[in-house]
Amino acid sequence: MLPMRMEYRGLVLDPFQEQAIEALEANHSVLVCAPTGTGKTIIADWIVEEALREGRQVIYTAPIKALSNQKFRDYRRLYGEERVGLVTGDLVIQRDAPCRVMTTEILRNILLSDEELGDLRAVVLDEVHFLDDRERGTVWEEVLIYLPPEVQIIGLSATLSNVEDFAAWLEHVRGRRVEVVQESRRAVPLKFYHFSVDTGLVTPQVYDRRYRRKIREQHGHAPRHKHRGRRDQRRRGRRRKRRTGHVDVFRALRGADLLPYLFFVFSRRDTEVLARALTNSLRDSLLTRDERALCDLQIARAELELGYPIDDELRHMYRGGVGFHHAGLHVGLKALVESLYEEKLLRVLYCTSTFALGINMPARSVVFDGLKKYDGRGVNPLTTRQFMQKAGRAGRRGMDEVGHVVLRMDFSDYEEYKPLIERYQQGISEPVRSSFNLSFNSIVHLLEQHDTERIRGILDSSFLAWHLDRKARSDADQAAALWGGTRREERRAAQLESRADRARSRVYDEFQAKVSFLQRAGYLGEDLSFNAGARALAHLQIAEVFVTEIVLAGLLEDLSPTRTFGVLAGVTNNLPRHARPTFRPRPEDRQLSRHIARLRNSWVVTEAESLSDLEVGWDPDVMHLGILWAEGVSLQDIVDQVPCDTDVSGDLITGFRRAKDLASQLVDVYREIPERRAMLLRLIQDVSRDEVEVVG
Repeated sequence: MLPMRMEYRGLVLDPFQEQAIEALEANHSVLVCAPTGTGKTIIADWIVEEALREGRQVIYTAPIKALSNQKFRDYRRLYGEERVGLVTGDLVIQRDAPCRVMTTEILRNILLSDEELGDLRAVVLDEVHFLDDRERGTVWEEVLIYLPPEVQIIGLSATLSNVEDFAAWLEHVRGRRVEVVQESRRAVPLKFYHFSVDTGLVTPQVYDRRYRRKIREQHGHAPRHKHRGRRDQRRRGRRRKRRTGHVDVFRALRGADLLPYLFFVFSRRDTEVLARALTNSLRDSLLTRDERALCDLQIARAELELGYPIDDELRHMYRGGVGFHHAGLHVGLKALVESLYEEKLLRVLYCTSTFALGINMPARSVVFDGLKKYDGRGVNPLTTRQFMQKAGRAGRRGMDEVGHVVLRMDFSDYEEYKPLIERYQQGISEPVRSSFNLSFNSIVHLLEQHDTERIRGILDSSFLAWHLDRKARSDADQAAALWGGTRREERRAAQLESRADRARSRVYDEFQAKVSFLQRAGYLGEDLSFNAGARALAHLQIAEVFVTEIVLAGLLEDLSPTRTFGVLAGVTNNLPRHARPTFRPRPEDRQLSRHIARLRNSWVVTEAESLSDLEVGWDPDVMHLGILWAEGVSLQDIVDQVPCDTDVSGDLITGFRRAKDLASQLVDVYREIPERRAMLLRLIQDVSRDEVEVVG
C-alpha cells in the first residue's frame, strides 16, 4: 500500500516539497534547489502561513523590488491586508505587520541598526544564489551571519550546483542543522531545438548532422564544369548571406503550434524594434474577436491609471497579440504588458533578461536571439544559470506536456556556440562563489557596535573566509608533506605555507585596508573615533563615499529643495548612451554640476571606488530632469526632453525612486539641523507623486 501523500491548499505535494516542510516542522533550516516552475514557492508559502497561525513573525526577501511587490500582493490576497507589510527603499506599508516582504538590503539594514526583530520565526531568501552577485552578493552573506541563530532560514534557488558546500558553510556559521532538498526533474520537461532558414525547426542532433554535411560539401571535390561550379559557388555565397530573422522564427513556431512564446534579446532597443517589425508583418491579429475585446478592456483600465491615452501604434500592437518588455519601460505600460500576458492575450513577447527574474509567467516556448550579452564589463556568453533561468520559462504546468526552447542559430554562428550549447544542455550550473566585499557603511556600523575581536569573528564567518580557510588547510597539509624532502620540495612547501597564511587573513586584510582609507580620508580618527565623515557614512548606502563628500563640502545645505533632488537624481541614475537631451541647463546648475564632478573625480571617491570595485555615477543631465520632477513637471513632459530610440520612462522612475530613497537617508544625516531635515521630509512628500508613488 502506497503511503499517504501530504496535501497543502488542496494540492498533493511532491516528495521534495514534503521533505522541505517536514524539515521545517522539525525546526531545521532548509536550502531548496529545484528547477523553475516546480513549486518551490509553496514551501515559502507554508512557512509564512505557519508563522502567522502561531502568532509569530516571518520575513520574505527577494533580490528585486518587482518580486517583492508581487509577493506583497499575493500575500495580502491570501492572508489579509492588515497582516502583510511591504518595506523597500522607497515604499513602507505596515512596517509592523507580522508578515513583512522586503528587499534583502532592507533586512541587512535592520540587522545592522540593531532594530528589534520581534518574535521572528523564519526568513525566506528567494533567489539565494544572488549571494555571488558582484555588486550585491555581500548583503546576502551579511544577513545570514547577523540573523539570530534561532531564526529558521528558507533559501530558494533554481541554480545552486554546490548546494552541499553552501549548506555546510551555513551550518558552520549558524550553528544549526540545514537540510538540503533537491529536485532535478522539471514539472514540464524541456525540449531543445535549433532554428535557421536553412534547416527549419530541428533538434540539436539533426542540426549538427546538417551542419557537418554542409561543411563536407563546401570542402569536397570541385564540380566537373569549372565555370558552372564558380557560378554555383557564387549563388551559394549569396544564399549564405540570408540570415535567420525573428519573423522567420515566428512563422516556424506559429506553423508548429508553439505559441505563445517569449523571445529573449539582450538590448532594450531590440525588444521595441522587433515587436514593431513583427506587428507590421502581420496581416491579421493573432487574437480572436473576443480576445481583442478583452484586450481593449485592459487597455482602457491602463489608460485610467496612466491618466492619458495609449498611442495608436502600441494599441495596434497589443491588439495584434504582440508586446515588448524591458526595465526601461514606463511602469504603467510594464504593468499592462504583464497583465495582458497573464490573461493570455499576448502570443509573442519580446523581452530582456529582467522578465526571467520577474513574476511567474511561463510560456509554451522560449526563443533565444543569441547567447551573449553585456554583463557590465564586456560582452560575454550567458552562464548556464542565466540560460536556464530564461529557458525555464518554457512549459506551462497543467497546460503543456513539454516546454520548447529554441535557439535562433545560423550555420555561421554554430561553431562558436556549440560548446556553450552542450554545456547548457547538460544543465549543470556554475557553483555559487562568495563575492564578500563589505560596504563602507557596513564597516562603520561594525566599528560602532563591536570590538576588533568580534569583528574578526564576523569576517571569518563569511562564505569567502570559509572557502579560503579550507584552501589554506589544504595548502598547509601539502606543505607539511613536502618538508624534509628535496630543496625544490622545501621551496614549494614554503610557498604553500605563505599562500595559506595570506588566504587565512585575506578577508580581514581587505577590511583593514578600507579602515585605513577611512582614516586617511579623515572619516575616522587614528583611534577609530568617528569624525563627521564616519557619522554621515553611517546613514548612507547609495554611492556612500561620494554622497558623504557632497555632504562634507556643504553643497546641499544652501540648495533649494528642487535642486537638492536634482543632485540626488544625478548621483543615482544615468541616461542611456543613445539618449539625446534637447535642453540646456541653467548657468547656476552647470556651475553646481562642475563642483560635484570635481568631487566625483577626487582621490577620496576614486580610491573608494577602487577599494569597493563598484563604479560611481554622476550625470548632470539627469540632475536637470530631477529638478523638473521636483518642480512638478509630468513624466511625459520630461521624457519629451530626452529623445531616445527606446522608452526611458522606467529608468527615470527608478532613478527618481532611488533619489527619494537617498533623500530619506539624508534625513538622518541632517537630524541635528532641524530646518534641513524638515526640508528633506517635505521634499520626499513632494516627489512621491504619480509614477514614483505607484507600487510597481
